[in-house]
Amino acid sequence: MNHYSVGLEDRDRVNNAFGGGFPEGSIVLLEGPDGGGKSVVSQRCAYGTVTEGTATAYVSTELRAPEFIDQMHSLGYDVIRPLLDDRLLFLHAPVDARGPDGERDLLGRLFAAGTLWRGDVVFVDCFGALLRNDPSFDDAASAGEADHAMERVVRSLKRAVASGRTVFLTVDPTGLDETSLGPLRSVADVYMTLDTTTVGQDIRRSLVVRRFAGMASPVDDTIGFSVEQGRGITIESRTVA
Repeated sequence: MNHYSVGLEDRDRVNNAFGGGFPEGSIVLLEGPDGGGKSVVSQRCAYGTVTEGTATAYVSTELRAPEFIDQMHSLGYDVIRPLLDDRLLFLHAPVDARGPDGERDLLGRLFAAGTLWRGDVVFVDCFGALLRNDPSFDDAASAGEADHAMERVVRSLKRAVASGRTVFLTVDPTGLDETSLGPLRSVADVYMTLDTTTVGQDIRRSLVVRRFAGMASPVDDTIGFSVEQGRGITIESRTVA
């Protein structure tokens, strides 16, 4: 099985912590609360795949292109050249966007965005926001059919990764019904959650790896990390199962 390396091995230990990268054709799910570090983890991984020469696409529901560039620069991840060279595609997906017919078919537009799916690795941050604000999905959830609605989404995701593409999704579970998350968690080849604790004035973040199918080498089951201006993510501690 081939893997998409997240690179930067001479800078940090992120790729090593992930066992050498994410398997091709996998669905990666990262859950965490707002402000927990989902975006910075996905941004680090996206920058790493770009440095490895992997065609990468990044969708953000919050950041526009200038804000994305500034955010990446603040972490020490220079994405201007990759963007200009078409090695990195960035798309802003506002949750209030409407199509030509006035409909807010957020999920439909995501999966129909042909340019987006040319990437070998596609990051969607925050996928949970698209789910919460998609009218069809919300209507299904209100009718107690959230799990069936998610199963339809899962089928679209499976089609997206069938050719070897890997999709990395971030979700805030506090904004979604637990029933709806079941099918997504079950289908994820890599499933991680973020844990944040405050000790004194320090914020300690860790990734809990709940599932990692097809790992290239042993993967940390708990990955402690910090985020620093100009340096990005730094691995602080490792616990290997």
